Amino acid sequence: MSTMRKQRLTRALLTCGAVAGPLFVLTVVIQDYTRTDFDPRRQPLSMLSLGDLGWIQITNFVLTGLLNIAFAAGLWRALRPGRSGTWGSLPIGAYGTGLVGAGVFRFEPAWGYPPGAPQGLPDDPGLGYVLHGAAFFVVFVSLVTACFVFTRHFAVRGERGWAFYCAATGVALSALYLLAGMLSDGGENSRPLSLLLRAIALLGWGWAAALAVRVRGSHTPAGISAC
Repeated sequence: MSTMRKQRLTRALLTCGAVAGPLFVLTVVIQDYTRTDFDPRRQPLSMLSLGDLGWIQITNFVLTGLLNIAFAAGLWRALRPGRSGTWGSLPIGAYGTGLVGAGVFRFEPAWGYPPGAPQGLPDDPGLGYVLHGAAFFVVFVSLVTACFVFTRHFAVRGERGWAFYCAATGVALSALYLLAGMLSDGGENSRPLSLLLRAIALLGWGWAAALAVRVRGSHTPAGISAC
């Protein structure tokens, strides 16, 4: 494969990462305000996978995950042989894999959705519910890890603004996750959990997309200087 064709493939893979986050968030927002009987202030976005139209959110999870796996491949191609080529692409790949898992394994009816569901968490959650939670944990840990890997990457390159952005995002994601755990009592008052999970998605997915745009813009046929 010629250098130019390799360059185009790498940029195409990085573009997948730039598209993934905005596509996910836009799809969720549209469903939030068009899905009958769904209250985004109370019901976590994962619950959009339920009901007759649940296939839309399932597809959203899986497609976004696959796009981020492609993004990870693009990072590996763009940043090798430096450390970030490996240690940056691995958590992004895990992030994408976690999203696919979140689509394959669904949340269960709870907090009044779909209509007739329990007003709190499921009394006897099944394996799919547990695995969905595990997939989200993989997504969260992978994103935070990637944030700090790229903090070092940009710090070594002397790009203080990007290093700060990566570090601040990692800290903010961790704080939001801890708040979600402390403020959600598992009962009828699910609003804090729902809003905080949406904030995590907006911040984390947005950071990954911004990173894809940054690396894509810096990539040249000769490759980015490794670090």
